[in-house]
Amino acid sequence: MRVHEYQAKELLRQAGIATPASRLARSVEEAARAAQGLTPPLVVKAQILAGGRGKAGGVLRAADPDEAAAAAGQLLGRTLVTAQTGPQGSRVRAVLLEEAVAAGQEFYCGLAIERRSASILLLCGPGGMEVEAGADALARIGIDPLVGLRPYHLQRLPFGALDDSRLRTGLAAVARACYQLFVDLDCRLIEINPLMCTPDNRWLAVDAKIEFDDNALFRHPELAALRDPADYPAVENEAAAHGLSYVALDGSVGTMVNGAGLAMATLDLIVQAGGRPANFLDVGGGASAGRIAQGFRLVTSADQVEAVFVNIFGGILRCDELARGLVAGMENSDRHLPVIVRLAGTNAELGRRILAEARLPVTVCQDLDTAVRALERLLASRKEKRQ
Repeated sequence: MRVHEYQAKELLRQAGIATPASRLARSVEEAARAAQGLTPPLVVKAQILAGGRGKAGGVLRAADPDEAAAAAGQLLGRTLVTAQTGPQGSRVRAVLLEEAVAAGQEFYCGLAIERRSASILLLCGPGGMEVEAGADALARIGIDPLVGLRPYHLQRLPFGALDDSRLRTGLAAVARACYQLFVDLDCRLIEINPLMCTPDNRWLAVDAKIEFDDNALFRHPELAALRDPADYPAVENEAAAHGLSYVALDGSVGTMVNGAGLAMATLDLIVQAGGRPANFLDVGGGASAGRIAQGFRLVTSADQVEAVFVNIFGGILRCDELARGLVAGMENSDRHLPVIVRLAGTNAELGRRILAEARLPVTVCQDLDTAVRALERLLASRKEKRQ
């Protein structure tokens, strides 16, 4: 789960990391009032869940409160397209008015999980808008989470550009606070870019990004409450309400799978078969027939879906329960799409019998190779008809 810049900065402040003075506004009137309480010049920043806002015109400077209100009017309601939003862009529903920071040394400080070494990776070094191009210059410090952050880790920070011991101590304090925040809140990612070393020797988080592990949100209800449904597609919000993991994609083959790893492999198989997946849907291990029916309805609600590929390896999720849910979903659907189903595992034979007796447009396969070949034939047939 991602949060907006203003939310990330509030969490950083709570962790003891300073940020520029700022106020949030959701209307031009709020922006005008917010600007009165800040010292100009100001920066007005679009709040969307994507980076690259500055290059896309989502960050505007204002010399006084009147200019700040006008800048807010330019951004609010606008669809901002950046390198991270995709061509559809993201609608700006709030702006952050912030006191401009005097230019100084720009650093990058970030933490992420490095799965290959099962460690938390601390990255620090030169920052700014082109940080990706200079990624090789960042110090990469692997931290064993069972050991935690130790002084010898901090000694590897890039202090070379800092000739004042107080500044070095400040950078180490920021890195230490970021690490503790990362662990305490079950984060997947923390990025401060730029982390500004100002001319008056202060460290300020000028921009920030934080992502949390969805699987740990049950431990942090206060973080889960930060999620704004308006930032996500309606179908994903509905899926979450039914306990389903759903991500909309741009293809024409709807998918339903149990288990995230199997779901990712299934997306690859669809591409290899000549198709493009329309979604990622993990129904989980203990889904009921009702939840399966809801999942099928969500998959087929996308207009571009022309077929559905179901890949289930039954364990805790019994194949007969899956079959009953599919039958209910198909019978209640006004779209009669071809469905290819691969069932294996617990009660697979019973599940296949339930689907066969339902007399619905379902191709039931006992193994994955057969199911993929059936999908290839279906896609080839549809391609010929379009030609």
